[in-house]
Amino acid sequence: MNVLGIETSCDETAAAVVEDGRRILSNVVASQVELHALYGGVVPEVASRQHVRTIVPIVERALAQAGLKWENLDAVAVTYGPGLAGSLLVGLNMAKAIALARGLPLVGVNHLEGHIYANWIVTDKETPPPQFPLLCLIVSGGHTDLILMREHGEYQLLGRTLDDAAGEAFDKVARLLDLGYPGGPAIQRAATSGRPENFPLPRAWLRGTHNFSFSGLKTAVLRLVDELSRRPDGRTALPVADLAASFQEAVVDVLVEKTVEAALLHEVREILLAGGVAANALLRQHTAQRSPLPVRFPPPNLCTDNAAMIAAAGYFRLQAGKVDSWDLDAVPTLRLA
Repeated sequence: MNVLGIETSCDETAAAVVEDGRRILSNVVASQVELHALYGGVVPEVASRQHVRTIVPIVERALAQAGLKWENLDAVAVTYGPGLAGSLLVGLNMAKAIALARGLPLVGVNHLEGHIYANWIVTDKETPPPQFPLLCLIVSGGHTDLILMREHGEYQLLGRTLDDAAGEAFDKVARLLDLGYPGGPAIQRAATSGRPENFPLPRAWLRGTHNFSFSGLKTAVLRLVDELSRRPDGRTALPVADLAASFQEAVVDVLVEKTVEAALLHEVREILLAGGVAANALLRQHTAQRSPLPVRFPPPNLCTDNAAMIAAAGYFRLQAGKVDSWDLDAVPTLRLA
């Protein structure tokens, strides 16, 4: 079964074709990073207008890259939330037009569900799928959630951030350190030459819960930068690499410990990482090292927003008999569980 996936929840215009929920036939992403870097973050109106300009050629390119024609498609899957309302509507209307014109099933996919199902996509057919029950840590610019999955489509929220998401904290701290946008990759690059032990930053453990909090950590970095900037040598001598490494270490430390703790408590078989921050090398390394359970994470290009993950999730929804009607609407605040 060939599923066309369409993703426009934020600032990436993406289309992909995935076979049987696991094998990528094509995966095309048009990034708007350079456009929004001028403003230090995503501007919703700019993002939606750019989606309108690029959605048709991106879908056509995905079909051509897959070596397929319209008649070779079996369904259309599309992100309908959460995300930016204007951006979501562009992809949703494109998906509806294709599905209606070709007589194909329309499948709405939660963006977070898509991130989880990036872990089902493989390049090697011999790789077995994730084993239930499993625990997934979704870490992105807008979400830091711990999700328990006992079967396909069954999601139980165990914990979430009470304030800033991990990715949001990365972006804000990168701005404090003048590292640019997006913050995650910028901080990871800066941290490679830094010494995290130089600045022992605080961790919000929130003992007795599976929740997260990164607002206090972000404030601690702000105060530290202010303090260091007031010294005689000023900002020119700001130890950016050490600050980046210390911040990254603090975030990863909390994410890993709380994830492993929840996985053992709920007796899952595997741990999955998902979302843009799951591309962080330190997070991947420490989770694999500190977990007594198998750990999976997608390749970096499938951690960030893409349409292959939407097509994969759409396939498994189709297998469960879940098809949406033409009145499917964008839900910017859509929850997974």
